Amino acid sequence: MPDAPPTLTHQRRMLVLAICCMSLLIVSLDNTVLNVALPSMAKDFDATLSGMQWTIDAYTLVLAALLMLAGSTADRIGRRKVFMTGLIVFTAASVACSLAPNLDMLVAFRMVQAVGGSMLNPVAMSIITNTFTDPRERARAIGVWGGVVGISMAAGPLVGGVLVDSVGWRSIFWINLPVGLAALLLTLRYVPESRAPKARRPDPVGQLLVIALLGSLTYAIIEAPEAGWTSARNIACAAVAVASLAGILLYEPRRPEPLIDLRFFRSAPFSGATVIAVCGFAALGGFLFLSTLYLQNVRGLDALHAGLWMLPMAAMTLVCAPLSGRLVGNRGPRLPLLVAGVMMTASGVLFAAFDAETSNVTLFVGYVLFGIGFGFVNAPITNTAVSGMPRAQAGVAAAVASTSRQIGQTLGVAVIGAVLASGVAGSSYAQAFVGASRGCWWIITGCGLAVLVLGALTSGHWARETARRTAERLEEPEDAAAARAAAGS
Repeated sequence: MPDAPPTLTHQRRMLVLAICCMSLLIVSLDNTVLNVALPSMAKDFDATLSGMQWTIDAYTLVLAALLMLAGSTADRIGRRKVFMTGLIVFTAASVACSLAPNLDMLVAFRMVQAVGGSMLNPVAMSIITNTFTDPRERARAIGVWGGVVGISMAAGPLVGGVLVDSVGWRSIFWINLPVGLAALLLTLRYVPESRAPKARRPDPVGQLLVIALLGSLTYAIIEAPEAGWTSARNIACAAVAVASLAGILLYEPRRPEPLIDLRFFRSAPFSGATVIAVCGFAALGGFLFLSTLYLQNVRGLDALHAGLWMLPMAAMTLVCAPLSGRLVGNRGPRLPLLVAGVMMTASGVLFAAFDAETSNVTLFVGYVLFGIGFGFVNAPITNTAVSGMPRAQAGVAAAVASTSRQIGQTLGVAVIGAVLASGVAGSSYAQAFVGASRGCWWIITGCGLAVLVLGALTSGHWARETARRTAERLEEPEDAAAARAAAGS
């Protein structure tokens, strides 16, 4: 079956984009709303700081582990089919989350939610990539896609604040039900089915190695402040992580159709986009986590007023994401990445060196700067990840980019939470927070600086040439690739 019907009208393509954006809206809204609700959930369940981290990271961890599997499966059996399955699972699990009787069950339901979520964003991006074949039109579509993240960031804190203060934190999961059902019905009616011309075989060993790597690494970081960084449990987790990474590097290149095609990373833009995604979303995860705890637990604001304080950041993301998409389409990814890196670094320095949270003016400026930076970073990541790859592997390429985002957010919450927990241990939480969070802000600053440097290095002529050569190798027949490899050896 062809990747996308060539007869789709402009209006039909716009409708497909809108349906795909609905899935992104419920996933992104779920995360931003959850951050605002964390203190209320922690109070009801008597949860520790690590418990709050797991509420977020249980979702992002499972999501990161399954995204590449979902992308390759969608390319193989049908993107619309997998997308609709994801909508059903995500919506049903959201209802289960609202009924969770304790923290353990909430974390478990969040993991089921992530199974559904893994079938949404990368598959939706693959549908968009195969629907918008013109590079400029695709870049603009991805800019709209990024704008939805801004909408969710703008609406999430406000909607979450109103729901938490008026109905209770459980109601934050109810909003996924009408949007999820509407997206499901519209997908059934309007989104065409598409598959990759050549099906990719499953890679269960590679999938298990990815799960072991991400799970052991995240567990070690989150539990380290309580168990001890050099405890036997942490050392064992570190050993599992190292062994899993070695297994991926040794096993995956030997498979004809691996879960992770390491040849992708010969493209400098693709490799740069992957690392930039990790750094950018680590900064976002840490930024939201710190902001929520500070505004509600230190300043004593209710959920609604905490959401209002975070609105400047969300508004800037909403404004800058479509602008970034247009810039990528017209001038390439370099300028948006440089703007993103400068703004995110400046925001981090403002908090790390000048205690921006202690003054209303600097707190506002810090939020605005970070919102601008994050608004500019998303579109070039996505566009760079998929534009240099063959369309037949769009699902896998998009899934790698989405996986990098979730890995970044998982590590951001885990690392920032661990550093913060170590800093406030044995002290008054409110009094020790600003000092304890200073190291966290320097980590966020480092992430912004990495976006700036890598954006400059991986968007020039040399980088584009590596992308072209990589695409040629990925498209050549297997027998030609084997002959070339034999000749080289």
